[in-house]
Amino acid sequence: MRFDIITIFPEIFESYFSKGILEKALKKGLFEINIHNLRDYAQDKHHQVDDRPFGGSKGMVFKPEPVFLAVEAVKKEKDALICLLSPKGKCFDSKMAERFSECSQIILVCGRYEGVDERVAQNLATDEISIGDFVLTGGELAAMVIVDSVSRFFPGVVGRSESVKQDSFSSGLLGYPQFTRPRSFRGFKAPEVLFSGNHEKIERWRRKKALEKTMDLRPDLLKGLELSEQDKALIEELRNEMKGGNNESH
Repeated sequence: MRFDIITIFPEIFESYFSKGILEKALKKGLFEINIHNLRDYAQDKHHQVDDRPFGGSKGMVFKPEPVFLAVEAVKKEKDALICLLSPKGKCFDSKMAERFSECSQIILVCGRYEGVDERVAQNLATDEISIGDFVLTGGELAAMVIVDSVSRFFPGVVGRSESVKQDSFSSGLLGYPQFTRPRSFRGFKAPEVLFSGNHEKIERWRRKKALEKTMDLRPDLLKGLELSEQDKALIEELRNEMKGGNNESH
């Protein structure tokens, strides 16, 4: 798998990709990242990649020519995904990250200024993607988010594959709470159930807490989720506890 990132600020990426898990994975050759300067594909002597929008408006827009040329130059796989990063795009999520991890090449086009000429979205990009309902100054942060999230699904990138399966959103729910040493910190104690040695009881507690956190912070995630009978029973328990003012923590 290879990522190709097209940007006008290639130096932004060096620090992030040279640290931690991603650095180790790249050194092992588990995947590759190539950064391309969009200005290298501009056709004028000033390497201009943007211009004023037709119809009159504030700001500047990326011209189509350098973007098309850059993508055509770096595309190596016939079925490569060409992703335009834009606040107008489809919201990126864990399911999309897992699907992307099965591709052989992903090209990420980082927008800037007032956006990118619409002909890129309509006639070049296979996907238009946003990482959330907010606006950034550019697509570079979004590109880093996507590379980081997608690469976690590659075998060997994360030390324990079980960790990815337990991530938030992997089951459609937010992750359950985690605790470590010390057992008691400033009077705040870790839940006793975690020291019981009863793995079935611990797993039940974790599932219940994942449901509780999702109900509290992201109830929208539950709408399209297929719940097991145990999940439904746990949700009923949680609702009864809320009515009674009893928030289980042990």
